[in-house]
Amino acid sequence: MSNNGTESPEFEDEVISMAIIETFMKKLMDHCTVDVAIAGAGPAGLTAAYFLAREGVKTAIFERHLSVGGGMWGGGMMFNEIVVGPGGKEILDEFGVATTRYRDCYHTADAVESVTTIASKATRAGARVFNLVGIEDLLLVDERVCGLVINWSAVEMASLHVDPLTIRSDYAVEATGHGLEVLGALVRKDGVQLATPTGDIMGERSMWADAGERMLMENTREIYPGLFIAGMAANAACGSPRMGPIFGGMLMSGRRAAELILELLGK
Repeated sequence: MSNNGTESPEFEDEVISMAIIETFMKKLMDHCTVDVAIAGAGPAGLTAAYFLAREGVKTAIFERHLSVGGGMWGGGMMFNEIVVGPGGKEILDEFGVATTRYRDCYHTADAVESVTTIASKATRAGARVFNLVGIEDLLLVDERVCGLVINWSAVEMASLHVDPLTIRSDYAVEATGHGLEVLGALVRKDGVQLATPTGDIMGERSMWADAGERMLMENTREIYPGLFIAGMAANAACGSPRMGPIFGGMLMSGRRAAELILELLGK
């Protein structure tokens, strides 16, 4: 008997399975065509998704790992605190994440609260996250990125020869971080010219938080027709330094990518 005096339902195991399969498949089919497909559910990807979805843009995020949040989960060296500057604090304030002033322009925030809150805000705004899904390739039509080619992360981990599926989108966002999972496939397979000083992936430089934070906004751009870069992927593509556990630039880059796409969508 339940606490309110009514009988507890008798759960059938196969119905539980059917509920999961049918609901997930409907969600996936509903997002085979989207306005914006984002690769990577790190801080930049989640933030971009929030600012897009709240304006009514149909947005899906594909994350190869089980968890979302990218490197933000671990803070610095597994001390689960992050640092943000004034611009990052402004975005965390909008999300409702508590911050503490450390000194001058340094503010700290709990890494777990930051990730869970941003992810919740993004999904409540309407963005959908598909975790355990990696990006195998891009849909390239007439020299324009028109979507992402996806497969289960387990397929890649097991080195199985299983063909992928395709997500069609008006725009895509490369937010996979240091590894440049999406942009790397584009350059490797198609030898395209990118909107970087060299026309190629320039590679990430060694740590310099101040320079990395400042250059990140400039590097957030449409790097190839239909494909935007945000977060650490932007600095890695454009030859700028890494920043370590200061995450304000990541949040600001995600918002900037969303703003650029919204302009193109006429929002």
